[in-house]
Amino acid sequence: MNYLIDRYYFSSYTPAHMANTKSAIKRIRRISKQTSVNKIRKSRYKNAIKKMNILLEKKDKSEALEFLPKFNSELMKIAKTGIIKKQNASRNISRITKKISSI
Repeated sequence: MNYLIDRYYFSSYTPAHMANTKSAIKRIRRISKQTSVNKIRKSRYKNAIKKMNILLEKKDKSEALEFLPKFNSELMKIAKTGIIKKQNASRNISRITKKISSI
């Protein structure tokens, strides 16, 4: 059997050594899918923080309070999947709620 890996198809994750067993090839396929999903989740996390920081810079308390539940749920969803730790998410939420209340 020929277990060659298409480097163009698996370009997001390239291992140090080429896989030479069927199970290793399957792992590479799985890892590349997981990597792309994790990148999407991490960018959603960063975008949520950026959006909230923009609202805080504008000092728009009503919009920030309106966005806070979405922000909270977004961070907790991402923390649940393990992209960030739950303590990290709750710390971010706590700091941002303090900033909102100080506006």
